[in-house]
Amino acid sequence: VQLQASGGGLVQAGGSLRLSCAASGRAFSFYDMAWFREAPGKERDFVSAITWSGRHTYYGDSVKGRFTISRDNAKNTVYLQMDSLKPEDTAVYYCAAVQKVIPGHYSDYSEYANWGQGTQVTVSS
Repeated sequence: VQLQASGGGLVQAGGSLRLSCAASGRAFSFYDMAWFREAPGKERDFVSAITWSGRHTYYGDSVKGRFTISRDNAKNTVYLQMDSLKPEDTAVYYCAAVQKVIPGHYSDYSEYANWGQGTQVTVSS
């Protein structure tokens, strides 16, 4: 599956953005999906994940209560709604996919075989 992330941009602290990740290829609905982010000089950080059915979602501690992941399998797209943005959310955001994540390992980036190109999110103070 090929992934194309979009929706990044520049926003003031407290604002909102919605990222999209469009997938091409077969059987998107069978893929577990995730968002990770990478700030300059820092390691890739887990943001959120959603199972293939959309039934289960997972969030990193730093974004809980502010970000919401969702998916539309009919449109082959996963979304990340980001509210109450903070300057520390500034990073390149990547979407990732894999057919089956080992339960309990959704935050492990090595689980994901397919990655999009990333979209820049910049939050000004």
